[in-house]
Amino acid sequence: MTISSSLNAGVSGLAANATRLGTISDNIANSSTKGYKRVETDFASMVMSSSGGTYTAGGVRTTTQRLVDQSGSLVGTTNATDLAVRGKGFLPVALATEVKAGNGDPQMFLTTTGSFRIDADGYLRSESGLMLMGWPANPDGSIPSYARDTSADLEPVRINRNQVTSDPTTRVTLGVNLPADATNAGSTTPPQVLPVEYIDNLGRSENLTITYTPTVPASGSSNEWTMEISDSTTTAANNPIGRYTVTFNDDPANGGTLQSVALIGGASGSAYDPATGTITVRVNDDPAAGDPIEITIGTPNSSEGLTQVGDKFQPLNVSKDGSAAGSMTTVEVDENGFVHAYFDTGITRTIFQVPLVDVPNPNGMVAMDKQIYMPSPESGNMFLWDAGDGPTGDVVGYAREESTTDVASELTAMIQTQRAYSSNAKVIQTVDEMLQETTNIKR
Repeated sequence: MTISSSLNAGVSGLAANATRLGTISDNIANSSTKGYKRVETDFASMVMSSSGGTYTAGGVRTTTQRLVDQSGSLVGTTNATDLAVRGKGFLPVALATEVKAGNGDPQMFLTTTGSFRIDADGYLRSESGLMLMGWPANPDGSIPSYARDTSADLEPVRINRNQVTSDPTTRVTLGVNLPADATNAGSTTPPQVLPVEYIDNLGRSENLTITYTPTVPASGSSNEWTMEISDSTTTAANNPIGRYTVTFNDDPANGGTLQSVALIGGASGSAYDPATGTITVRVNDDPAAGDPIEITIGTPNSSEGLTQVGDKFQPLNVSKDGSAAGSMTTVEVDENGFVHAYFDTGITRTIFQVPLVDVPNPNGMVAMDKQIYMPSPESGNMFLWDAGDGPTGDVVGYAREESTTDVASELTAMIQTQRAYSSNAKVIQTVDEMLQETTNIKR
């Protein structure tokens, strides 16, 4: 019994070391595979009950485990949508075959890295057939609230490379100096006209015409102007879209700065806000519900904005936001997982957000081809985090994650495995010789 158990133990040793050699060979074969997680083989002894002074060899058994929670080093690339997770978390992906089939919501899989490029249909897709998934943004670039414990709201990231977009003007800043002598008695200074271009909500170039008319008193100086704002898209009946009385200081401490701004009764436009130094007018021929443009003209007693100094009309600083229609040029993913589309006019639009998926036990997930994993009961329930929030790391663009295989360590383990295999083979050979001696007792 003891001799035969030794034979069985030797056989189990051969099988166990063969299994370990298999994992080693797989690890070495994938030492250059991006995102590969090495497999480790653990040995556990099998103990048989012994009695009567005899010992029964139980042998050994093996278990294998893919160490998904180990992270490989990151290597830089030249593709903006080469992505890798730095730290904890996984990118959600779907199989291109499922997306193309269109059979409902595709199954979500997880990966830590991928080289995604825009395919013929606009999807961010890797060469291995994985499509990046995320939450679509609203037209204004904001991300709606989505459920975080399910993948039902995730969609394959799809980008329209032929997209043309514009950014309407919402804010204008005026830094204008008005001539001080224009408000003196007897002045013949004509109204000062300042055209300001803006972009409407259809990407068209339009104009605000701002007219400054001095109030000329019978004697002395009024230091007062009437500011009228007209819009090129608004009919004559609704123009001007704003009319204000602007008064400047003339005291030694604050001479030439704004003193007050008053909305002229019956005119459209908002009242002047002295705390922010702004007024708001509405364009597109609708005084009540037209597109608002906030105009900054400066706060009281401030040298920024409108001033009245010297004898020259000088538009010193006229700035605005907004951009005319432009075509998309590139797409990038930032560290928080937001997918940004960049246009040749310089504007940027957020079109998707890619969350990072976390599970309590990454090593319990089901490993599949192409370095993707699927949550299982052993891995625990998943949760979708904003990248960089909670326990998750961040997303790195222009980068790929390398294999976690250390070739030197694997080769060392291979030497150990070879020696152990040879030793178990020697045990079997020895048991065979002992059984032969037992057979030779009777001649």
